[in-house]
Amino acid sequence: MKKWFIAGIGAAGLLISSAAMARVDIGVAIGIPGVVIPAPVYVAPQPVYVAPPPPVYYQPAPVYRPRYVYPAPVYYYGGRHGDRHHHNKHWKHHRGPHHRHGH
Repeated sequence: MKKWFIAGIGAAGLLISSAAMARVDIGVAIGIPGVVIPAPVYVAPQPVYVAPPPPVYYQPAPVYRPRYVYPAPVYYYGGRHGDRHHHNKHWKHHRGPHHRHGH
């Protein structure tokens, strides 16, 4: 019974209202918004494109070699006109200084 009595007093203590205190507050307000610092903004830099260097072409060194000399073609037409007559008795007449001049 003693337990019930202590529990009842505890419950009554919780349910008792306390005295209300009324007071008057005076305040002055100016309608200026406060200073707001925005979150930091990250701006990514522009991508940098580095073009590869242009290819370098090397011309091979010239090769010098002696030219092959082709001999000129040799044409053989046989003997000259009248060469076959040099054994003839009129050889001087055919091959003389006045050959084919009507003499």
